[in-house]
Amino acid sequence: MKAEPAVQRQMLELAKVDADLSRVEHRRRNLPELAEIAEVEKTLRERRDALVAVETSGSDLDREIARQEKEIESVRAREDRDRKLLASGTISAKQLTDVEHELETLQRRQTALEDDLLELMERREAIELDAQRTGAEVDKAEQTLADAAKRRDEAVADLDATQARRDADRANLLPRFPDDLLKLYERVRAHKGIGAALLRSRRCGACQLDIDRNAIAEIKAAPEDEVIQCENCGAILVRTLESGL
Repeated sequence: MKAEPAVQRQMLELAKVDADLSRVEHRRRNLPELAEIAEVEKTLRERRDALVAVETSGSDLDREIARQEKEIESVRAREDRDRKLLASGTISAKQLTDVEHELETLQRRQTALEDDLLELMERREAIELDAQRTGAEVDKAEQTLADAAKRRDEAVADLDATQARRDADRANLLPRFPDDLLKLYERVRAHKGIGAALLRSRRCGACQLDIDRNAIAEIKAAPEDEVIQCENCGAILVRTLESGL
């Protein structure tokens, strides 16, 4: 394949543009903010699940407290009825004994219920504190996520600007190359990552491997417009004064 030496040298500029675009794409896929966001999102899900669990426990306790309070009210109402019955003086001696016994039972029942209610309310208070703490953790995780997302968006905006600029540079370069040379460049780049590189001091600028003496002798003997490829990686070797030929 033939191409003017000046055209071949311009391939170094194209390769530089493509290297910049590759770095942009690599950075886009490996932004540290992406890993941070994934980790914070996991933490946030865990915190939200914990908050739901705490709030559910609180709701369950609220129902239990309400049931306990209703039971206490029922015992108090029955106790009030018995005391009114005693105060009426209309009951027999046997009924009096039965009512007094029932009052003692009701008092013990009320004391037990009130003790249970106190324990429930203490547990509810502890759960409320837990809910406040977990809610604060959720808020903190949400803020951390928002901060990371903002930094990611800023980084992506910078990458988009760089990519747009280098895409424009590439579009301006492409018409300078003949189709067959450009197809060779693109084919090598698709397989090896680098389509063209400078030959400097017997070393390929793409794969960074030294070229043996026989190959160097052939390159020296080749016409200036001959398109040379690296025997190791296939990249187009661009010859300049730095090549030391």
